[in-house]
Amino acid sequence: MKLICHRASLSAALQTVSGVVPTRTPKEILKNTKLSVVDGVATLIGTDQEVGIRYEIPGVESDTPGEVLLPASRLLSILREVTSENVDFDINDSTIRIIAGTSEFKLSAEDPTEFPPVSGFDPNEAFLTVPSKALREQIRRTVFATDVESTRYALGGILLETEADRLNLAATDSRRLAVCGVSASGSCADAAASPVVPSKAMQLIERSISDDSQEVALAIRGNDVVVRSGRSTIYSRLVDGRFPKYADVIPQQSNVVIDFVVGPLYSAIRQAQIVTNEESRGVDFHFENGNLMLKSVAADVGESTIELPISYDYEPLRITFDPRYVADFLKILGAETNVKLHLIDGESAAVFRTDDGYVYVIMPLAREQ
Repeated sequence: MKLICHRASLSAALQTVSGVVPTRTPKEILKNTKLSVVDGVATLIGTDQEVGIRYEIPGVESDTPGEVLLPASRLLSILREVTSENVDFDINDSTIRIIAGTSEFKLSAEDPTEFPPVSGFDPNEAFLTVPSKALREQIRRTVFATDVESTRYALGGILLETEADRLNLAATDSRRLAVCGVSASGSCADAAASPVVPSKAMQLIERSISDDSQEVALAIRGNDVVVRSGRSTIYSRLVDGRFPKYADVIPQQSNVVIDFVVGPLYSAIRQAQIVTNEESRGVDFHFENGNLMLKSVAADVGESTIELPISYDYEPLRITFDPRYVADFLKILGAETNVKLHLIDGESAAVFRTDDGYVYVIMPLAREQ
């Protein structure tokens, strides 16, 4: 089989697909991506057998249908270094010959029939349709709150909770909770579906969204989910385990509500983070008389005091947070965004809310006496 590929298009496709290609695996064949040409359509496929992606590549010319395994890491290195507009492939059973301008490479070829299959998208089955720009934003607002190292597997993904015309996303690592939603149309095979999708798959979906004017299609099935976004089709097994009843941990009432603009608060928290260490990450938030004072003390490092004028006319209140968790929330919002901080007291869960319905719950740290 002979192929002519537009170098930039192939490189962009390979970078996307490489997001699921494992660098360490007992199955060496998974370090490859599979290029398949059928009916004039070229598709690049990668998987770690938990998450997989199929990516259609434009502008590929082939003399015959066929398939080949491409060593992902090595081919990416080649595509980064060569400068020719097109890359030619001459493939036989044992060798992949790559010609790019005046450069030529010969790589060993493996049997493509040994590569595991990756499900495609079936437009005849039930699926949801979601605006791509909104979904990308809501994935960014939740994926950082997952815990990929947790032994409670459900915490390593994002809950997708379906409603009549809405898809809610929720993520937690048990110390903070991020919840948001996006409008949706269509239906699921299971009307009560609330799957947990691995954070790796959700990050891949977010990266695959390149055209804000398009819509994303999600087919939620019993054990997996298939997502079609532009040229990409992403398959993922669902996370085992039951996701916590997140609504139960969101305080419905508060004694104090404080308005912030993201930019100044984020700047103050970044400053307070400077004088923290692994042993002493807590930053005290002192609210009093129209002022927020952030105080941090770390042994062998020093201490800091950062002040920020705010609108505050309640009784003095002190609460301690890990500043990383507050910063994670603020950095994905625009600097001009308005947020409200809802507090009960210095020991209870705090809630940040935005005007568009984004909810972020953070547990305070126990204060040192």
